[in-house]
Amino acid sequence: MKKSVLKLIGLGCLVIGLHSCEEDFLDQQPTQFISETELGEVVNLNPGLVQGSVDGIYTTMFTSGTGGTGGHDDFGQKAYDIFSDMLCSDMALSGSVYGWYRASITEMQATQDFTYTDNFQTWSYYYGQILNANLAMSNLGGADADPTNPEARALLGQALASRAHSFFMLAQLYADDYVADQPIIPLYDRLTAETLPKSTQAEVYGLIESDLNRAIVLLEDYTQGSKAQIDKYIAHGILAYAIAAQRSRWDEVAAAANFAKSNSVLMPNTADTFGIRGGFNEVGNPSWMWGVDINENSGVGLLSWWGQVDFFSYSYAAVGDTKVMDEGLYNSMRADDIRRDQFFATPGANYLQPLFKQYDADRVPFGTSTQVKADYVYMRHAEMVLLEAEALAKSGQDGAARNVLHSLVDNRVDDPSYIDALSGQALIDEIYMQTRWELWGEGKSYFAMKRNQATITRGSNHLSFVGESISHNDNRLTFEIPQREIQDNPFINDQN
Repeated sequence: MKKSVLKLIGLGCLVIGLHSCEEDFLDQQPTQFISETELGEVVNLNPGLVQGSVDGIYTTMFTSGTGGTGGHDDFGQKAYDIFSDMLCSDMALSGSVYGWYRASITEMQATQDFTYTDNFQTWSYYYGQILNANLAMSNLGGADADPTNPEARALLGQALASRAHSFFMLAQLYADDYVADQPIIPLYDRLTAETLPKSTQAEVYGLIESDLNRAIVLLEDYTQGSKAQIDKYIAHGILAYAIAAQRSRWDEVAAAANFAKSNSVLMPNTADTFGIRGGFNEVGNPSWMWGVDINENSGVGLLSWWGQVDFFSYSYAAVGDTKVMDEGLYNSMRADDIRRDQFFATPGANYLQPLFKQYDADRVPFGTSTQVKADYVYMRHAEMVLLEAEALAKSGQDGAARNVLHSLVDNRVDDPSYIDALSGQALIDEIYMQTRWELWGEGKSYFAMKRNQATITRGSNHLSFVGESISHNDNRLTFEIPQREIQDNPFINDQN
């Protein structure tokens, strides 16, 4: 058994906790004593045995150190939202006192050198989540099980969708562009003590879609206990992203995105708790499809998305490591666009920080609290609106695309009539820009850059590569397979 697999199983033990991780766990798999099918039969009678396993997957998404490092940029899913927003240049590092993100991400040194920790961290986090999902599925009788118990069905559906999400993130972050027959990453679709070679993008996306389609069936009658849990609407949203990344079957993308948003509403253009200038800090927002309630018991401190980005959470963003909107992107918004008001627009200190978009509800400058209580959002209604509009436009349905786009833009600008004159590539370009304006800081612009095969020119408020145009398939935008995996996996002996 190779070290990389040992590490992942160790992480799975820490997070899952269904089986005790005794010293001989790695030598004696539970399936030596009870088969996967037999275990599934037991769990079908008592799904509570696996509930903690699936809950552990969600907890990992907001827990620091889950990428296997002690870095202050290692805090679950939102850590990689920052990585991707910076790599696509929409999030600029405009000040650097402590150095986090500067050389490795904004100067793109990590993505050119497989020895950088960021490569290992990203790889470790998502493969850890995949292992966690595989363990949960094994405990439920396997990925192909068909439990009759509604709770067991929902747990299996959530595990499948979680695995699909992690493979999607890896496919995006470790491949320069979508090329169907290009081998990119190993496809661990089951518990195994063996290392595996790279699978092609077609194979990876094939499993992603298969997992999600199966999850949607299993989650048909499931209602979220909390927004941290994946339901059929979120699964449809991930599926829409996965198909769109392959730049084909746009009718399926539109249908999946349309269904995904059907259980939520658009965030209004207000400054109250649930509006687009209301802080993005409350999981109860009816626009949020997937998110987590962060409270005093969550253990989230200043080494978090909030600590790194929010000026009012006393941490890096408050003391000089400022993360801001790219100035060129800000200036590209229309003068009557309400989203301009989400950012501090006076040149100087704090220029273009999201002081009025994403902020701690208390909004106490240089507060002393080390406990984060602002919530995390992973998916919301507006991104599905934009993805549906994009898919319709790319399938030649301009009229339908304009109608869907209007449902968002009418709530963002005073005069949206200019949308009516757009068609073809001009309409697609507008939807892409709307995606970047609407979803800044939410980890989605990177996906949009890739599927639109865009080139972005860095604005003047970056600390590096100012004015440089960077293509969507620039090798510097994707991570390298980490040194440890190359050393431990005999099937991967390159740095690509």
